[in-house]
Amino acid sequence: MRVLVIEDDGVIADALARGLGADGFVVDVAADGETGLWMALEGEVDVIVLDVMLPKLSGFEVCRRLRQSGSTAPILMLTAKDGEHDEANALDLGADDYLTKPFSFVVLRARLRALLRRAPVERPAVLSVGTLILDPATFHCSRGDTRDC
Repeated sequence: MRVLVIEDDGVIADALARGLGADGFVVDVAADGETGLWMALEGEVDVIVLDVMLPKLSGFEVCRRLRQSGSTAPILMLTAKDGEHDEANALDLGADDYLTKPFSFVVLRARLRALLRRAPVERPAVLSVGTLILDPATFHCSRGDTRDC
């Protein structure tokens, strides 16, 4: 499983990378929101640990843009912002969970496991690229208006 940690505090990012790595996760780290957004959109990510207060783009904005782009990767917000309005805002923007600092690493791992246990989002049954359409359930394919497969 691949975890993307978007955290600007180097000590916390390093501790998360070492701890999650010891649990068998492959961990990528981004130190700012702009880089983290790019990594989340361009790479294979199973779950994202996202700080709120980040340079370049806030965690709220990263979360909003990820969901707007169609990303379904689970997002756990990990932040020092412990206000109920901040938590509600994060969840409304598309975060799946919210954990405040200081945090228990045991609880963080358990929350990540819970997020990863959830059923994957259904993918479209019919695949299409350009004018080529493939329906694996019926073994039919077509290009444009003609059935040529």
